[in-house]
Amino acid sequence: MQTKLDLSEALLLSTAYAPPIEYMIRLYRTQGQVAYLEAQEHFVKQSYRSRCHITGPNGLQALTIPVEHKASPMIRDIRISDHGAWRHLHRGALMASYGRSPYFEYYWDDIRPFYEQGRYTYLWDFNWELLHCLSRLIDLELSLEPTQSFLPPEKQSSQDYRYRLSPKSIQQSEDISFEGYYQPFAERWGFVQALSIFDLIFNLGPEALLYLSKA
Repeated sequence: MQTKLDLSEALLLSTAYAPPIEYMIRLYRTQGQVAYLEAQEHFVKQSYRSRCHITGPNGLQALTIPVEHKASPMIRDIRISDHGAWRHLHRGALMASYGRSPYFEYYWDDIRPFYEQGRYTYLWDFNWELLHCLSRLIDLELSLEPTQSFLPPEKQSSQDYRYRLSPKSIQQSEDISFEGYYQPFAERWGFVQALSIFDLIFNLGPEALLYLSKA
């Protein structure tokens, strides 16, 4: 059982669906150290907890996992809803956006099972397993633990990004520089920043880890 920890120097993140690239950069910078995912918070709507951004033939697109709100609002108790055939929609969107990307065929077989009906009941479990899968694909070593108690935001440290990373206010952090890289629809939409790690994996493949190291 985890005792009360001093998280003043530890990286603290929320759970996230195929997290944005900045999220992954933060994890890269803490390799060799334990990072923590907030497991004791209430679910936050319209956040990266259940949403990721990709870019495709129609421009920027948000993929959102529908959830049920009938039970406890605690993040680890949030159930995935089957509403709207979201698995089929997300799978189709990823194929339309990255089907022609250089590394799509190399990684898709590892990712596709996450969109099988009934494979996951809880959002937390889905996010946790997908994050570890995507990290393995790019050889990013993770040492993650869920928190056992809630740290109020007003006591956040400089490494607390639970509520700073948000699709509602996408701002480039001062300590991160996003260089351009190949994107299939760049001629139409230009280079798009702050996308899901999906974008980096399918377009850069094994060079994704190098990109995280340079950002």
